[in-house]
Amino acid sequence: MALTPETLPRHELNGLPVRVVESDDSSRVGLEGRVVIETTKTLSIEVRDDGESRVVMVPKSGSTFEFAITDEAADSAKESGTASKLADTEPAGGSEERTSPAADCAGEDVAYVTVDGSRLLSRPARRTETNGDSPWQ
Repeated sequence: MALTPETLPRHELNGLPVRVVESDDSSRVGLEGRVVIETTKTLSIEVRDDGESRVVMVPKSGSTFEFAITDEAADSAKESGTASKLADTEPAGGSEERTSPAADCAGEDVAYVTVDGSRLLSRPARRTETNGDSPWQ
């Protein structure tokens, strides 16, 4: 199954650029990086600051995530419109260079998919099943 905005919750999330756009814990809002570990109830995001990296665990419940997907998924997404919340938080003037993983993907071939973390609450292996009686199909 192709990775599209509609099917993103059914795919492997590890390695995808992500940003926390809403959270019950306001200190997590704006965190961005790449998903390095996904568990049933959390996403671990590698955040890079000034050449240093750290991993921050964010609970799925109570959070909303924005993922950047590229290639043909972005092409099909453009038709349905996927405005980025990332664009809403651009630095004033827009001249500062962004070094986040999501910024690395920025361009015309990128679709931004916003997903409520509650849609991701399950074992990743179970959520990504393609056959059987999975409720995620």
